Amino acid sequence: MATTGSMVFIEPFRRGAAVTPHDTNTLNPVTDALYVGGAGNVVVTGIDGADYTLTSALAGHVYNVAVSRVKATGTTAGNIVALYR
Repeated sequence: MATTGSMVFIEPFRRGAAVTPHDTNTLNPVTDALYVGGAGNVVVTGIDGADYTLTSALAGHVYNVAVSRVKATGTTAGNIVALYR
């Protein structure tokens, strides 16, 4: 992200990869964001190693979260895509 005066420029995502939630598989590299195609909860492991739940994530939205894992247990959302800059 770059700032010029009062304008903020956000670098676009250049790559995406479908995510199959799994309790132990690690995403490598860590995501820059997640796209959620089907509404529901998304349980993730953050880069700090802690687990978090994106409760009632909306379908069709991009969540700017850096995560190392999307866990199967507790994840009810579908069509999740890892996005990378």
